[in-house]
Amino acid sequence: MFQQARNFSVMNSLFSLEGEAALVTGADRGLGQAIAVALASAGADIAAVGRSRPYDTKAKVEAHGRKFLWVEADLSTTEPIPRILRDAESAFGAVSILVNNAGIIRRADAIDFSEADWDAVLDTNLKSLFFLTQAVAKPMLGRGRGKIIHVASMTSFQGGIRIASYTAAKSGVAGLTRLLANEWAAKGVNVNAIAPGYFATDNTAALRADEMRNRDILARIPAMRWGEPDDLAGAAIFLASRASDYVHGAILPIDGGWLAR
Repeated sequence: MFQQARNFSVMNSLFSLEGEAALVTGADRGLGQAIAVALASAGADIAAVGRSRPYDTKAKVEAHGRKFLWVEADLSTTEPIPRILRDAESAFGAVSILVNNAGIIRRADAIDFSEADWDAVLDTNLKSLFFLTQAVAKPMLGRGRGKIIHVASMTSFQGGIRIASYTAAKSGVAGLTRLLANEWAAKGVNVNAIAPGYFATDNTAALRADEMRNRDILARIPAMRWGEPDDLAGAAIFLASRASDYVHGAILPIDGGWLAR
């Protein structure tokens, strides 16, 4: 009985985020909200960054007894990044976990894809991700510890269709995950990524509403269902915790087996 209790205590400490503060972008709904709430359930305080006031996320984080800060910011530009970090540090002292989840998508055939849609997606999904990571990593590197989690995609591995800028951005996220791990692993900062498969979110509403596309997608997923945001909880806690201290540059698919098919 004592050994069982000791083993449980060791496992609990490995995954505990008590005393940590996480900055999560795009946390007002969907995958970002699920990740923020998961980190709070493990003990982290949450700074949520986004354009929409995240009432539901706030309530769910505080239900776990954690502190919550909303930082209103539009990540289509890099302009708010210094203020984001300043507000988070003012509230929590230090940001020890960064989750880059904010993202947008534009759909059109590649032959018709517009420059405006290209720039909008790359600016939000890749450029702001990099410069926010750079800003948050500087104090992490000074302290010699930190956890950075990017939200990649199946299009970090595959091409997809009708989402040229999204595929380019998410392929870039995968590359940056590896590059930053190469540069920062020896300095105590872990950089990894989660690659969600087909999840039931706002970004996939059009696909789920298309009877033929929905059927074809489900036929390819071994789990035979769309992912739910809560399916990311375990991976997020793992990559944010001590349990992943020797994990660097990994891109972890959470896809119901899509890539295995």
